Amino acid sequence: MRQFDYPCPDCRSTSNLHADGCNYSNRDREEFERAYFDILTQLTISPKPKIADEELVHNGNGDGLMNNCRGAWTAVYEDCLIRLKHEYIIVEEENVFRIMGKEERKDAVSEPQHEPMKTLYEKGSVPGAHDNAVFAMVAFYEMVGLSWTETRENVLEWLDETGTWKRGGFAEKSPEELVEKKRHVYDQGYGWREKAEAAKRVIDQKVGSD
Repeated sequence: MRQFDYPCPDCRSTSNLHADGCNYSNRDREEFERAYFDILTQLTISPKPKIADEELVHNGNGDGLMNNCRGAWTAVYEDCLIRLKHEYIIVEEENVFRIMGKEERKDAVSEPQHEPMKTLYEKGSVPGAHDNAVFAMVAFYEMVGLSWTETRENVLEWLDETGTWKRGGFAEKSPEELVEKKRHVYDQGYGWREKAEAAKRVIDQKVGSD
């Protein structure tokens, strides 16, 4: 599993260069890092709700995320909390947040729960969407921290179990050859969202018309 690099909570940049239209392009990276650090430090100690019980707060014993952060709970904290959930670092259960275990996280990221990846994962790809879909699957698994071996296995299973490979439309002679041709996507750490959204549009049109 790869380390968490404190990405921008909007565009996921891990440097001072942000994607066009990013809501945080003019903000200092230290803000993200401080927010992530505050949240993760608290959850390392113990699971916590975002907001502690009002009576406990009144008595000075509030143990919620918002009560214990070093600064005011701002929109940056809120967005970093959402990003941590979307990248399967933490999980929320009955309004309580906790850090996911290593094996638990690997199992969770194997089945994307958020759109547009959810559609790709569940429906598979169709001719006209293959390049974007396979690109997005590889990029997604890299983003959430799977090794190349784990990524390769997951994408091969996806090609088989969704019937994507059987639908045809590939220039490659085997699923293995197809996935290996996308190794550069993994190695370069390309983003997945744009490709996934493009693939989802085609999949929705064609699967919906079948």
